[in-house]
Amino acid sequence: MRVLITGITGFIGRALAPALSARGYEVRGTSRATLGDINATTEWGETLSGCEAVVHLANAAHSEADETVLHRVNVEGTRRLAEQCARHGVRRIVYVSSVKVCGEETSLCAFDENDPAAPRDAYGAAKHAAERAILDVAKSSALEVVILRPPLVYGPNVKANIRALLHAIAERWPLPLASVRNRRSLIFVGNLTDAIVRCLEAAQAAGKTYLVADGDPVSTPDLVRALARGLGTSPHIFPFPPRLLEIGGALLGRGGTVKRLTRSLEVNDSAIRRELGWRPPYTFEGGIRLTTEWFREERARASG
Repeated sequence: MRVLITGITGFIGRALAPALSARGYEVRGTSRATLGDINATTEWGETLSGCEAVVHLANAAHSEADETVLHRVNVEGTRRLAEQCARHGVRRIVYVSSVKVCGEETSLCAFDENDPAAPRDAYGAAKHAAERAILDVAKSSALEVVILRPPLVYGPNVKANIRALLHAIAERWPLPLASVRNRRSLIFVGNLTDAIVRCLEAAQAAGKTYLVADGDPVSTPDLVRALARGLGTSPHIFPFPPRLLEIGGALLGRGGTVKRLTRSLEVNDSAIRRELGWRPPYTFEGGIRLTTEWFREERARASG
């Protein structure tokens, strides 16, 4: 099978391409460098020629784009890709969305596929709109759609919050997180790529939306401790009231970032396990080990 990966040079794309090649797929990819920012006028014809499937990863990240850009790239660009896929005979598109479509936090119950969409920011709203756009195209064509909604993804080459946390732990910064009692689902990038492959291959996945995770959720203090073990250091965390942390974060304009450290976000991924027989090939401990090994090697190269 020839598969196109959009955003092939990104964090997930860099892990997915070799995983597909190892399974015998012919991989083709696009990136911002080769195609620019996608939008409602992007021409995909030559890129899609001969492709049986597409994994759509390319998007504007919530940390780098305003609402207008998010809509142009993540919604209009995704709809355009789906339309061109249908026109050029692509059989299936796997769209990697986000758990942020479901919301920002959970309290009593984990999110599952039956929960109504309830995005709380422009990024989550754009991801939800992109899901609807692809499904609209599928209704009037033979294109099969599978949607994955992962939580926070970690692994080698990770950026943003996990990378910042790794740096803070490695530098032995004091972290006021010991009093946090939350539960957050995570997914190692190797587990996510394995789930993507399963969604490409399983006939029964067509038309489905799945949440996916490593397994049991972890607390922020336990995540810090696991990362510290992998880095060969001890965690420098101390107790502090989470509510005061959130107030301080809001005053500094970092309220969302702090809440992701203090609040819970759990996903129930029993559907993909039950319906597709998917099981994550990496444990949480194994994923953390590979992530911290990469980070230690990167720091060693940077220090000369």
